[in-house]
Amino acid sequence: MENTAAQRQPRKTDNNANQTHYYVTLTVAIIIGLFGVFVRFVPDVVSALDQYAFLFSLIANVAILIASFIAFKIVFAILGFGSKK
Repeated sequence: MENTAAQRQPRKTDNNANQTHYYVTLTVAIIIGLFGVFVRFVPDVVSALDQYAFLFSLIANVAILIASFIAFKIVFAILGFGSKK
């Protein structure tokens, strides 16, 4: 008996996850987040800046929030939740 299988064309997919700009933006978000983490501990290392602890903490929290927002936005775009087609 002959084994016949219907010939079909290969699937064409728009592989959204392999676009370079997503990973460049994620790298920038990670750098911003690391900046926020390191800024948070500057007053602990440099004792002359103890009076500015609130300011450094505020800058660190804002940087981490911005980095988190960018990272979530990009991850959801990679997954396809942000596409408007």
